[in-house]
Amino acid sequence: MTIDEAVDTTTSRAVAVLGANGHTGRFVVAELLRRGLKPIAIGRSAKRLAEAGFPERGVECREAAVEDDAALDGALAGAAAVINCAGPFMDTADAVVRAALRAGIHYLDVTAEQPSVQATLDRHEAAAGKAGVAVIPAMGFYGGLADLLVAAAMDEWDHADTIEIRVALDSWLPTKGTRVTGEKNTARRLAVSGGQLEPVHQPPAERAFILPAPFGRQTFVELPFSEVPLIARHVRTRELHTFLSTTALRDVRDPSTPTPQAVDETGRSAQRFAVEVIVTQGEMRRRIVAQGQDIYAVTAPIICEAVQRILSSDIRDTGAKPPAAIFNAASFLQALAPHLSVESAEI
Repeated sequence: MTIDEAVDTTTSRAVAVLGANGHTGRFVVAELLRRGLKPIAIGRSAKRLAEAGFPERGVECREAAVEDDAALDGALAGAAAVINCAGPFMDTADAVVRAALRAGIHYLDVTAEQPSVQATLDRHEAAAGKAGVAVIPAMGFYGGLADLLVAAAMDEWDHADTIEIRVALDSWLPTKGTRVTGEKNTARRLAVSGGQLEPVHQPPAERAFILPAPFGRQTFVELPFSEVPLIARHVRTRELHTFLSTTALRDVRDPSTPTPQAVDETGRSAQRFAVEVIVTQGEMRRRIVAQGQDIYAVTAPIICEAVQRILSSDIRDTGAKPPAAIFNAASFLQALAPHLSVESAEI
């Protein structure tokens, strides 16, 4: 089945959003509406979906639990794709991917969990390829954004010697979902060392880097997320390491840190972020930096841009694959303005 043939089988503009009444899910529903797509809000409780204000905006609501295959199949009926915003994803992704494959539709999620990414790609690669649909885990701030930045920075390079990813947040006000996932996600974090996926050394390395304003000099600790299994899937590199600013880590580890507070009409918080990627090959070094506001809110345009490109056949391939194996990374990042500013340079 060709890419065009696969997309032609799903002519609907409807996109199911599982976990629509959650913090990130609400941003995703709003972004789909802004793009002229038709969201279908799915959640465990019809009451909570209604309380989220979806019916007043003309959004169809459907009740389904991930554990109920029949209800899930009914909730996905008529959709061209499903966006899974219901974590922890080690608990939900497999069931929703299987439902998407039964329906013959595309699947995307926003996981930051490394084991979930690995399981989704390993378990569903053959079935997704046979069905001619895209299955893309971690198509959000954590995971997909770094994967696209690395691919854009490498450009024509067929391998890298080293890749460093530095994630700076001026604060991290975690959602309830982030806290629940953090408590359940006890797997050893993986990086690439010596060309192989290996557990991060304990205690993890601490480094100091200088990032663009407003961050400046920051202390970082090695803490990889879902970008590592994505990048390692299609990029040859000897070393791949991700560092998170200690300011953000202190916030998310502090049980008294409040949840995000909206500062504008879109519901975004005041949080600022920067993701810097440095790739090297021999004596050559390339740098790319993405900056924006609110890691939860920016996930919505990232994943909705992916859905829109899939439904428009603007993709390179189908199957269970990382974002940069499906999309043209440079074009994708350009399309995210004004949600994201991206600068790159040889250094």
